[in-house]
Amino acid sequence: MSKRIAMATIGTQGDVQPYLALAVAMKARGYSVVLGTNDDFKDLITSYGIEFYSLGSSIQEFVTQSQFDKAMSQNFLANAPALLRQGQKIVDRAARAAWDMCQGADVILFHMNTSFAVDIAEALDIPAIVVALQPLNATSEFPLCVHYTPTFGKAINKLTYTTMTVQQIYYNLPRNKLRRELMDLQPRKKGGFFKDTDGRNLWVLNAFSDVVSPRPRDWPRTSIVTGYWMLPDRSGWEPDEKFEQFLSAGRKPIYVGFGSMPFGADRNTEILREAMRRWDGRVVVARGWGGMKTDDLPESVYAIERAPHDKLFQHVRGVVHHGGAGTTAAGLTLGLPTFVVPQTVDQPYWGRRVYELGCGPKPIRRRKLTGENLAEALRDLESNIGYARNAEKVGEKLRAEDGTGKAIKVIERVMANYQPRKARATA
Repeated sequence: MSKRIAMATIGTQGDVQPYLALAVAMKARGYSVVLGTNDDFKDLITSYGIEFYSLGSSIQEFVTQSQFDKAMSQNFLANAPALLRQGQKIVDRAARAAWDMCQGADVILFHMNTSFAVDIAEALDIPAIVVALQPLNATSEFPLCVHYTPTFGKAINKLTYTTMTVQQIYYNLPRNKLRRELMDLQPRKKGGFFKDTDGRNLWVLNAFSDVVSPRPRDWPRTSIVTGYWMLPDRSGWEPDEKFEQFLSAGRKPIYVGFGSMPFGADRNTEILREAMRRWDGRVVVARGWGGMKTDDLPESVYAIERAPHDKLFQHVRGVVHHGGAGTTAAGLTLGLPTFVVPQTVDQPYWGRRVYELGCGPKPIRRRKLTGENLAEALRDLESNIGYARNAEKVGEKLRAEDGTGKAIKVIERVMANYQPRKARATA
């Protein structure tokens, strides 16, 4: 009988797609895999033949509401309390569904947004493995990824990770209630994102590349950098006739997209219009979940609703995006010069790494982006030979990696060496 692998993640496509890539690879090895997430991705997951389990309704509806946009673009403190209450309800609902999903599982892989999986694993006495899509284990080498600066010095760098403790409090609020009601467990004594209730380090699979983000020397041995988990495209997507006509009508375009988060869509669109008035190149723009309005754009801009990055990016000469881990990986894997316009979470870190690797201009925060500096970046991406050369060197190394293969070896080792809690207690 094959081992049963349960995965739990909630969020936008960037929070889900790497898990699907790993699920596909594990199923190909003969494992039984179930991927639990929000309903937005049911069709995508099942199209790959992976068992889907609903952990709640649409996250798209949550992130596209006006209050979310205002919190990110205008006044976070004024709008955050209501959003946090909604977020906790989402987490509570996901945890109750995940408890049912994980019955009979041999291991649980989870995202930072689903850290209740640590409790589920404790109750079921099976291993839990963290999946990190950005460097989150504390290190003195650089600050927590939400910061725009490369370093504060070793002591302060390490201290910045204590903000994770505050975030953990937010996620822990519903957890002790769930431990009591669902799992017959006592309140948590220790732990966080990377420790179990006994304070022991959990295994962490960092689903990015050492080439882009070198592994810190002071990380625990349980934190493994695997390489990116790239999802093979099975959509059969190809440029339609209209897009083909656009591609053949002038020089190769640059991709512009701001991801799944709909921050300031009207402003983003006006900035692009102004940039195109200042630069004589051509652009392919993606809407995402609302990050761009595609009506009334100039003829030099081709708007596309949705396309897999690994296919679409084959038709462009450079990429401009928000700096999400998955989009960064897709562009660099194809050796494309990249300009990052970060807004939140890990995006500043990936933007800085692209710049430090010499693969693109220095990132500009979304709130500081103008039509003028976007035009300068587009011009730079198109003409800078150094960016193209460095990006291709990085791409060659990334294409040689097998991130999911390395991850599976770690998962197999963790399952084989897992010692049940009852055995540990009597040892």
